[in-house]
Amino acid sequence: MARTCIFTGKRPNVANKVSHSNIKTKKRQLPNVHTRRIWWAEGERFIRIKLSTRALRTMRKKGLDRYATEVGIDLTKY
Repeated sequence: MARTCIFTGKRPNVANKVSHSNIKTKKRQLPNVHTRRIWWAEGERFIRIKLSTRALRTMRKKGLDRYATEVGIDLTKY
């Protein structure tokens, strides 16, 4: 799944771009998703995950392992 945050589930949205003359054309609104290499202390290794900046801020506040268990993600797959 491209451009999807594994923690928050954020993914691209489809919306209308409205011009001055009220002509509507489709546009994609992409989430702010980055691939990060993060140290997982419990597994004693780095994991490479795709997450949004909102999830990155929450992860830094709570910790990777606690946040992953709250969301229900198994970090051994990454």
